[in-house]
Amino acid sequence: MATENSKPSVSLTKTDEVKQVFSRFDVNGDGKISALELVEVMRLGSDTSSPDSVKETPEMKELQDAFELYDLNKNGLISATELHQILKRLGESCSVDDCVNMIKSVDSHGDGYVNFEEFRKMMSNNPSK
Repeated sequence: MATENSKPSVSLTKTDEVKQVFSRFDVNGDGKISALELVEVMRLGSDTSSPDSVKETPEMKELQDAFELYDLNKNGLISATELHQILKRLGESCSVDDCVNMIKSVDSHGDGYVNFEEFRKMMSNNPSK
């Protein structure tokens, strides 16, 4: 059996939250996120204009919770490695290089990471179901 230290960072109690995040990326609703589908969603987010004033709303809280699921080391940034780990847990078979390219498509600062503001912009362009 796995020890407490070897368990994934995303606990089973957060399964519903992970499913909600997954459904936002699953644009066509087929239960799968292709690498191209994820890149397209991220690319749409990189074309947004400057942010409106950010208000604390249930939607913003949901976005923050979703962001925190991807931010495994809790440093306020999503790296390609973190994205790869989450997608792997969700059953996607993309490479770390694919994740690097996905990150680049929404990384407006060019630092190799997605911060919350970049994540928010990306998700705000994804139509709600």
